[in-house]
Amino acid sequence: MIHVPAELAESQVRYNGEAGRAFVAALPGRAEEFLGRWGLRLDGPSLHGAASLVLPVRRSDGTPAALKLQLLDEETEGEAVALRAWDGDGVVRLLEHDPETGTMLLERADSARHLSRLGDVGEAVRILAGLLARLSAVPAPRGLRRLDAVAARMLARVPGAVARLGARDAALLADCAAAVREVAGEPGDRLLHWDVHYDNVLGAEREPWLVIDPKPLSGDPGFELLPALTNLWNPDPVEIRWRFDLLTERLGLDRERALAWTLGRVLQNGLWEVEGGEDELGAVQVAVARALLAR
Repeated sequence: MIHVPAELAESQVRYNGEAGRAFVAALPGRAEEFLGRWGLRLDGPSLHGAASLVLPVRRSDGTPAALKLQLLDEETEGEAVALRAWDGDGVVRLLEHDPETGTMLLERADSARHLSRLGDVGEAVRILAGLLARLSAVPAPRGLRRLDAVAARMLARVPGAVARLGARDAALLADCAAAVREVAGEPGDRLLHWDVHYDNVLGAEREPWLVIDPKPLSGDPGFELLPALTNLWNPDPVEIRWRFDLLTERLGLDRERALAWTLGRVLQNGLWEVEGGEDELGAVQVAVARALLAR
């Protein structure tokens, strides 16, 4: 029997309600099914994030791999498509996939070696920038979620959110929305990971570092940059701008467009916060937006 961590069960129920509860209840049987179907044997304790269970396994020839079991939804349904498009270039390879359940067999990376633990923040930013440049060089396959649709939904929700904030935060959220309106007509067509941060980059054998856990989106690479600014957090505006400039240079982005889409990501997070019951914007997001707007 596999172990389903309590934290995963709790997050599934919190975010997905009865669907999450049913997913967790089905996990032992689903794991057994795919262990047998793909000729796998367990090779270590269960791992998990907020949304998926990952089982270290070995294939019949002894090759290490990772069996990922997740609830199929808007964010996860394009994961296999994206992994095939990247074909292992800076990202873990897809070895097997079941479209009906979203279950995947992936190349195994070292879950104990995160880029966040490198010990040199500047070098970690440079490594992440190089990986982002490689991932965003790939055109998005057809059928993925599109950034223009995401932006339209965000902008429609802005008036309601602004009304629930104090004057200073409301003004900042409105500024972010205005920036998005300026670029919304050119949303881009690159294959975005959408969640590249330092804990989603693991050490590996095939390459020194590989990206995991995409939430694919078709759009402008500027929408990818915020997690690299807010993770391994440093509130110094000079540091924030240094990271942003390094990222935009390494990805070959127009700085003003990248700024607009980064503010779009601040807008997205702010809307989630307000709709989740908060009456002010998160301090880290505010600090990034103000540091970038100050130049």
